[in-house]
Formats: sequence, C-alpha cells, structure tokens
Amino acid sequence: MFSPANTKLKKLYKFDSLKPWLRNKRKVFSFDLLSGHSCPFALECFAKVVKTPDGKRIQDGPQARFRCYSASQEVIYANAYNKRKTNMESVRKLTAAQVCKLLMSEAPGNMGVCRIHAAGDFVNQQYFRGWMRFAENCPDVLFYAYTKCLPYWVNCREYIPQNVILTASRGGRKDDMIETHGLRSAVVVYSQNEANSLGLEIDRDDSHASDPNHRESDFALEIHGPQQAGSEAMAAWQKIKTAKKKGPG
Repeated sequence: MFSPANTKLKKLYKFDSLKPWLRNKRKVFSFDLLSGHSCPFALECFAKVVKTPDGKRIQDGPQARFRCYSASQEVIYANAYNKRKTNMESVRKLTAAQVCKLLMSEAPGNMGVCRIHAAGDFVNQQYFRGWMRFAENCPDVLFYAYTKCLPYWVNCREYIPQNVILTASRGGRKDDMIETHGLRSAVVVYSQNEANSLGLEIDRDDSHASDPNHRESDFALEIHGPQQAGSEAMAAWQKIKTAKKKGPG
C-alpha cells in the first residue's frame, strides 16, 4: 500500500526542518490512489486513465488547462497504475474507523514522513477522516498533502492533528473556499515570471509543502510533465525543459 520515496521525495532527507522526523533511520513514504478517479473536486488538472480497445489512454476533463503528472505516469507504468488502483479499491467504501485500521496495519514501522497522495486525492469524506485518525495515532510521523477536497478539510478542521500539513491545490471546483476559510494554497504557474508576478516562491522539491514551520505560507508549483499537444501548458513545459538543458546563465 505505502510506497518508498520517489526521486522527488528523496530530496526531503536534506531539509533541516524534517530531520527531527527522520531520526534513527526513519524513512519517507507516500500513499497513492488512482489519479482522476479519486479526485472528486478536480477541474483544471483533471485527467484519468481509461481502458479502450486500443489499450490505456488518458482522458482529460472538459475544463482541463493542464494535465495531471501522475495520470501521465499511470498510462506508461503498469505497476504504478495497478498499485494505485488496488489502493483505491481497498479504501473507497470503508468507514473512517476502517480506513484508520487498515492504514495502521499497513504502515511501515520506520515511517517518519508520509506524503498523502503523490497521486490521487481524498476520495471521500470518510476516507479523509480516516487519515486524520491515523495521523493522530502516529504523532511521531509527519504527514502532508495537497488537496482539492476542500469541503472535507473544512468539515473536519477540528479533527486535523498538528502533525498534518495540508495545502489547498488551486484549480479545483471549490477554490472559493480558500479565501473564505483562510486555507494555505498552492497554484500551478507556467514560468518563474508568473510566480514572481504573484509574489510566490516556486516549490520544486516539496520543501514548502512539507515544512511545519511554513504551514501558513502560500507558494507556486511549476508546470511539469507531458501536456496536451498544442496547448499553452505544453508550450510552457517545452520552454522549461529547454531552459533546464541550457542550465543557469
């Protein structure tokens, strides 16, 4: 169920603010669900893998501005698709107590930091509440998540323990709740200039998302991963890739 840190999450080991959570060789893990299929409030990034007579294909939402990176992974890597699908099917019909019990039974004993959903989102309210119960039972583990499921967050606000750091992912169907309820947020940008114009730092390594000392600070995320052909997002991604190849200067 839980997955070891991917390339991006391995960068968390170098951050001083997370070292207290990673003492005694404790590790970083993630728990992932199937992209799109588990994202009830996604809008601008909505994409999911569907099965067709010609194999798996990505289906973008009608109002999608950019494509979900983890959905692109799932159409390429069968193991990622299958594991996330199995996780989703295992939790989506459970009560909060059952979700908590399942997570307790499956959690690695050496887990120090956990990203809730490097892929996917909180599939329903009971599932969200189950995660909060699980985190409360694991006070020595730091949990963090991006989410567009803002109604679940707000409805359970009094039950969110201090070792859970949440970020409202802009571009969903309930973005109005961010200002209404004063939620910390992240927005996808197409360039450093766009981030500068918004007065936001770009988080390229989850250092902003996971840092307990900055749980109230908004930030930006740079567009990444394959995008729809001919789209503005694809043009931006190509520029970013070209700039990375050229290097600084």
